[in-house]
Amino acid sequence: MSEWITIIGLEVHAEMETGSKMFSACPVVDSVEAPPNTAVDPLSLGMPGTLPVINKLAMEYGMMVGLALNCEIPPLNQFARKNYFYPDLPKGYQISQYDRPLAINGWIDIDLSDGPTKRIRVRRAHMEEDTGKLTHVSGGSLVDYNRAGVPLLEIVSEPDINSAEEAEAYARKLRAILRYLGVNSGDMSKGVLRFEANVSVMRPDDADYRTRTEIKNLNSIRSMYRAIQYEVNRQIKLYESGDTVRQATLGWDENAQKIIIQRYKERPDEYRYFPEPDLPVVVVSREWVDEVRARLPELPDAKKQRFVEELGLNDYDAGVLVAERAVANYYEAVLTAGIEAKAAANWIISNLFGLMNKASVDREAIADIPATPQKLAGLIKLVNDGTINQNIGVKVLEMMFESGQDAQTIVDEKGLAQVSDTSLIAKAVAQVIKDNDGLVQRYLEGQDKLFGALMGKAMGALKGKGNPQVVREQLTEQLNALRNDS
Repeated sequence: MSEWITIIGLEVHAEMETGSKMFSACPVVDSVEAPPNTAVDPLSLGMPGTLPVINKLAMEYGMMVGLALNCEIPPLNQFARKNYFYPDLPKGYQISQYDRPLAINGWIDIDLSDGPTKRIRVRRAHMEEDTGKLTHVSGGSLVDYNRAGVPLLEIVSEPDINSAEEAEAYARKLRAILRYLGVNSGDMSKGVLRFEANVSVMRPDDADYRTRTEIKNLNSIRSMYRAIQYEVNRQIKLYESGDTVRQATLGWDENAQKIIIQRYKERPDEYRYFPEPDLPVVVVSREWVDEVRARLPELPDAKKQRFVEELGLNDYDAGVLVAERAVANYYEAVLTAGIEAKAAANWIISNLFGLMNKASVDREAIADIPATPQKLAGLIKLVNDGTINQNIGVKVLEMMFESGQDAQTIVDEKGLAQVSDTSLIAKAVAQVIKDNDGLVQRYLEGQDKLFGALMGKAMGALKGKGNPQVVREQLTEQLNALRNDS
């Protein structure tokens, strides 16, 4: 396997979250939740005599993505007719862009677990209309045109990706950028973001790329990863058995965990592209580009750099916090409430994420959890000022996560305030030493590591509420006194 090089290019289809469709005023609806064929109009249904009109906001959203991907925005854009006949395209062609796309020559930097950052070039990003949605049933197929005409941005990478792991990193980074921009929800389960992978393999001494295949309509990043791995292995086995790879369109069967050959690939000229006669060439002035650029938010890479340079976070923590815009917003809200940067990061990454994972709450839904940023900040302040200790704080967070109560209320109702009274702690420590004579003797004989066990028993005797620093001081003092007496 090591003698083969994997070559992958990704095509990403992202619906733009506009209120109306790409070429008409027909509203955009949730194509999963809305009843079929309730958001359609003559253009969606391909009625003769209809005339498209370009959705300016959709174009600006596409330009935002292009700029965020470090692309050039050419001064002229043009739509074309991409001809093919299928039930999800009632007019027999799709209005897309061909030789004059919206954005070209960009790049994304991806972080790899086993090496440095890698740059993946973006060849182009072009606007088009989405198609209808087919549901195959026994004896035929049902078609829903709610999705037909929804603004769709196709983002095409260069074949710079060399493994399923790199493809996953690229996909996650691109999805994060789209969500930061607010132009796409990233909800792959609803088909608003779809991936297609062009896959081939080659020997190190090959003069050119070998035949590629295209895996269509991958509806999750996990499925994309598995499909690419399967297809790479399939191609290598074909070549090593003396066979060849035929250019084909493939599907991924998630249940069977296998590739399905759907059809052998058509040539690009079979689409018979030609300029859309019903739409003008779009002139993109530099003033318009600058206006759109001014709307760009702080993007993940810039935010990560700021978290590292200004807040003192390490690369890993900063990367985790910026991976989802909702998490970054939550974190910054905790900071705004007066919490130190590293402490806030530790509580979110080490404790809060664990509770969310246990409850099967996606990180992108962090804004909806009962433990709001302000409530988490209140908890951290109680720990910092010594009202409760760290261990109690973790337990309070669990209760906050379930109930939504603020930390102070939970501490008061449950009687969880930290015990710092030296006399009470001294008495509890003395009892622990008395009850654990064997353990104490082994410690006094030189098994210093048993101090931790005695410390745990002392904290347990105080029901976890003892001030750890005072408990440690008292335990050390009383054990040293016994050692001196012996």
